[in-house]
Amino acid sequence: MNPAIAIRMVGADFLKIRRKYGTLIWALVLAMLPIVIFFTVNAIEHSSSPATHEPAGGTHNYTTGLRLLGGLFFGPLVAILIGVEAGTSDLGAGVFRDIVVTGRSRIALFASRVPAALAMCWAVIVPAYLLIILGTFVFAGNLPTPSFTLLLNGLGFLLLATGALCAVAVGFASLVGSKPASIIALIAWQLVAGNLIASISSLGSARDGVLDQAVTHFSPVALTDGGRHGPTIVTMSGGTAALVILAWLVVFLGLGVWRTATMDA
Repeated sequence: MNPAIAIRMVGADFLKIRRKYGTLIWALVLAMLPIVIFFTVNAIEHSSSPATHEPAGGTHNYTTGLRLLGGLFFGPLVAILIGVEAGTSDLGAGVFRDIVVTGRSRIALFASRVPAALAMCWAVIVPAYLLIILGTFVFAGNLPTPSFTLLLNGLGFLLLATGALCAVAVGFASLVGSKPASIIALIAWQLVAGNLIASISSLGSARDGVLDQAVTHFSPVALTDGGRHGPTIVTMSGGTAALVILAWLVVFLGLGVWRTATMDA
């Protein structure tokens, strides 16, 4: 398959996701609305009582915004929604058989879903991140603001965190074949099971295998405020974290390729 055909296939998959307006609208809402609410509420509190409430921007609130979007909450949900949509779009639309009979490689059919899902995921995440930066500087007042290096590192972390989970979601959804089941399973793992496993100290280094923990290692800011009821963060080396992320991608993308290649048309 030549590059021109590959680009057209990726473009076609991207268009399929873009036309799923329900998924796209929810992804935009999950990515942007919490950020708008966060800065708006803080700005109102500061304007009503400057003596007791700091300005809504600055480095501290940038860190909180990054936590909301990429670390623990809404960014992963966006990645799951878009990744699952990409992995199940052909089956859900009932066109998988029609595509297969054209003679195109099934592996190529799966492979084109991944960059299309990543492109759509990041097309939602990047504007939301720019919204965080806007609020950080506009409402900074007399507070210190993040350096350019921190802003770049924050962007890189967001792309890694959402991109890795989105790619895993494509593979998992292609394996399962059901959009509702895939979304429920991935959200349950991301928000409940993964955090529960990480909190069980008796598991020792086995906790390093949780994808969310490996991704968190590369965050430029602390993704927990150190509170008693905050999420558990497992300490690991950069090499271990990179290997864990790679292993998740290899396993679930491999399963997605296998299922797509062997599925009855």
